[in-house]
Amino acid sequence: MTIVHKAGNIHKNADGLSRWELPNTPDNPAYVPTSAEPQIPIEGINITDVGTEFFEEVRESYKQDKNCHILTALLDKYCKDKYFSSSLDDIWKTSYDNGRFHLFDGILYNRSKHTCVMVLCSRMFINTIPLEWHDKFYSGHLPEDRLMERIKKCAWWPYWRKNVIEYCHSCDRCQKANKYTGKRFGLIIHIQEPSTPWEVVHMDKVTALPPGGDKSYNECLVIVDRYSKTQIFLPCHKDDTAMDTALLI
Repeated sequence: MTIVHKAGNIHKNADGLSRWELPNTPDNPAYVPTSAEPQIPIEGINITDVGTEFFEEVRESYKQDKNCHILTALLDKYCKDKYFSSSLDDIWKTSYDNGRFHLFDGILYNRSKHTCVMVLCSRMFINTIPLEWHDKFYSGHLPEDRLMERIKKCAWWPYWRKNVIEYCHSCDRCQKANKYTGKRFGLIIHIQEPSTPWEVVHMDKVTALPPGGDKSYNECLVIVDRYSKTQIFLPCHKDDTAMDTALLI
């Protein structure tokens, strides 16, 4: 590849690549002082941190819950007593048998695939999470599926999915704005293939037509035979009732 410079007065299409580089001197209109520090405007700073008091309260809540207290003892002392672990509730015992619980710095964590989130047992903390991520003005009243996607990345507690669904269903604003008020869509029914002409027909109307004919027709009823694809076009009126359409056919 050969790069050849052509002056702007030759090819009449000069751009930044076809011009010679000018030195960064005060004579250059685009001169930038090298000693000047770049000025970046700061419009706002938001710093979020979880204090040590929060973790202390979580540790204290474990002492008030039977399952968390047993798990803390099992994971802290590496106790292999099956009788001790059998006193756990079913959902806790299933996760413990699958090796999902871990203890780090006195905090229980639940591991699921590639995520490891904190275990909560206090109703105060459990009720705070959907409140912050659903009801606050910066949350936007997320639907239950998107709210689950957020919660599963930060915390775990028994039957948390069921609690999230119940919380969203109890939200008055969501029931008024985020729910369909009409009937549910029905299932698609397959129409059996016809074996003879005019055994199965399809009908539809072409509307918003200009008035025409001696009776000022403004619609057209289209009848299509599914077997032979034959069409019949019948002029009609916009105000025709079901009886008028039946008599027309």
